[in-house]
Amino acid sequence: MNGPCKRLGGRTEMAYAPGSAIEDGGGRKRRAKLFRNGPNQAVRIPREFELPGDEVMIRKDGPRLIIGPVAKGSLLGLLATLQPIDEEFPPIPDPPPRRVEI
Repeated sequence: MNGPCKRLGGRTEMAYAPGSAIEDGGGRKRRAKLFRNGPNQAVRIPREFELPGDEVMIRKDGPRLIIGPVAKGSLLGLLATLQPIDEEFPPIPDPPPRRVEI
């Protein structure tokens, strides 16, 4: 895939480089407007390039800005943030299974 759009790990990231146009995975290009939002510069992303959610991850790669959707957190990531439990768990009755005729 040439141009500012890259396919990474099953998702598409868009890049903006000065003087370039936005490109999607199908090779289509379209110019996007830059504007000011208070002290910040923002880019108006056309509907056909819309990203899911209400946040994006942004990074710089040379003169390009790479914009991609925020990855959803994983269960393992959440569990890694939890503190260990110091309490002892109460005993849980664990009788042997009953025999059932089928």
